[in-house]
Order: sequence, then structure tokens, then C-alpha cells
Amino acid sequence: MNGFMDIYSVIFLVLAVVIFLRLRSVLGKRTGTERPPFDPYARREAPKTAAGDDKVISLPRRSADIDSGKVDAENLPEERVKTIAPAGSSLNEALVAIARADRSFDAAEFVGGAKAAYEMIVTAYAEGDRKALKQLLSKEVYDGFVAAIGQREAAGQTMEFKFVGIDKADITDAALKGGTEQVTIKFLSKLISATHDKDGKVVDGDAVHVSDVTDIWTFAREVASRDPNWKLIATESVE
Repeated sequence: MNGFMDIYSVIFLVLAVVIFLRLRSVLGKRTGTERPPFDPYARREAPKTAAGDDKVISLPRRSADIDSGKVDAENLPEERVKTIAPAGSSLNEALVAIARADRSFDAAEFVGGAKAAYEMIVTAYAEGDRKALKQLLSKEVYDGFVAAIGQREAAGQTMEFKFVGIDKADITDAALKGGTEQVTIKFLSKLISATHDKDGKVVDGDAVHVSDVTDIWTFAREVASRDPNWKLIATESVE
């Protein structure tokens, strides 16, 4: 019985080897039509369209198309500034010039962003946060702020500060100088600010009462810059 099983085992083993070699001879060959290995980082070419099925690429259209309703009028430079400065004013003309050079510029949105930046800057100054200030200020303004913070720290003084809010923020001036866009805003804000000496005594400001503060700040940005952020380049306090 064992001899009978051994013979059949040998026969099946030979058949298995033959089948394996045949499969390998077929599956192991490259015919030149196989797909290459998938590379998730490789560039993909757009699929080619059939003849006569080319897609049309839209180009910027002239004002005649705007009158016919083919273009969204809200994207016009004049529309992006009209809520901030009346048409015909010198401020309107300056803002329109900026909006034409910078398609991302919207005057109303800029004011909203400037208000947020104002709060961040005055808070960072009070807290002595140099890192936050460096991202928001030009080098000249940053150096001035850091010098004042250094003097405060050297004297052993601390600043108690609370940002209450902004009553009003208006664009008062604007200009496109070369490739630089500049916008000036007048802020009317409410703050609680007091400077304490090393003994805790108030040497400047008031730790209880809310103060009305007027600041005139100028922000700037290079039109060609890939960085969308504006930086504070000049400050003026009005007593």
C-alpha cells in the first residue's frame, strides 16, 4: 500500500512542477503593454479630448461684457471700494488703483482684518510678546516696539492691560507707490492699561477706568509678494 501511494505522490509532484514551469513561462514575460507601478507623487497629464471637443479657456473680458451681464460686477475694483470711499473722492481713486493692482484687495474686508491686527498688536505689546509682533510689524516699527518693551523690563515694570473694543475704524488715506500698496486707518478704541513698577505701584495709565484711545496706523504690502499679509509700517497716537 505504501509503494502504491509513493508512486502516485511522485506522479502528482511531477505534474505540479510542469504546470508551475508553464505558468511561469507565460506570466513571467513582459509584453510591453503592462501598466507601470503607481506613483502617487507623479504628475498626471490631463486626458486628451477627441478632435473637435477642445475646451475653451476663458480670458479676461472687457467692460462691454460687464454691461451685458456676462461678468459679475461685484468683482470690479470700483465695487470693492465703494462702501468705504464715495466715488469721485481722492481716497476712492487711490483705493481703486490698489484694487486694480491687487485683485484680492477688498476695502471693507481690509478694515475687518486691520481691526483684528490692531487688537493682536496692542495686546502683544502689553504682554511683551516679541514673536507675535515680529509677524505683524515692519522691521522699523518692530525695533521701536521691542526697544520700549526692553526698557519696561529693564526697569522691572509690568503692564496690566485689557482690550475693551474698537468703536470705529476708518480708512483715511491710501496710496500705490511703485509696487507697494499702503493704507492708513484711524482707530478709535477703548482700553484699560496701567504700568506698574517693581513694587506694584501704578506709574502710568489707570488700572480701573476705560480710556478712549485714538491711533493712526499705516499698513503696507508688496503687490507682487506671495505673502498675503500686510504689515504695520507707521504709527501715530492722537492725544
